[in-house]
Amino acid sequence: MFERLPTSPRAAATAGALALGLVASPALAHPGHLESGFSAGLAHPFLGLDHLLAMLAVGLWAATRKPSEAWQAPAVFMGCLTLGGVLGLLTGPIAMVEPLIAGSLLVFSALLLAAPLVSNRVGLAMIGLFALVHGQAHGAETTGAVATFFAGFLIASGVLHALGWKMGSSLFASAPARWIAGLGIGGAGLALALS
Repeated sequence: MFERLPTSPRAAATAGALALGLVASPALAHPGHLESGFSAGLAHPFLGLDHLLAMLAVGLWAATRKPSEAWQAPAVFMGCLTLGGVLGLLTGPIAMVEPLIAGSLLVFSALLLAAPLVSNRVGLAMIGLFALVHGQAHGAETTGAVATFFAGFLIASGVLHALGWKMGSSLFASAPARWIAGLGIGGAGLALALS
């Protein structure tokens, strides 16, 4: 009835890393950027739990799609992230953005859990919507060298998308691995939402 969980050390380590999101200390999704510039932008996606897991989730979603469609989710996210960043620069902070960012992890979790049942179009719409939210929050908070911050930020986001896609391509031969990844990301989103 259930497919066997992956037993290779690499698969177990990857699943364990995703599960760490469940035990991480809750924190504000975006505590603000204390620095600006390229190196701060490059570091932020790896240091912010919400962004790290969102980027990995988009890559994991890409791994659930046909090879000819796999590039679409990262491309949509990156484009909408950029547009959201510009909107954030223009609008400044918007109320309720933090719960929406935490909620994005819950939505990405649901997309992974229901991947065989969700059309590519619906998945891309959800990914694009929450990319706008992530981008708006970062655009509203970024100060100083905005262009170089976003250059680093987008490069790091792309690396995390690729890493998620690579992990998913290895793990998702087993349905339980997709469920473990989805539930881990959702658990982290719930922790952020309740913090």
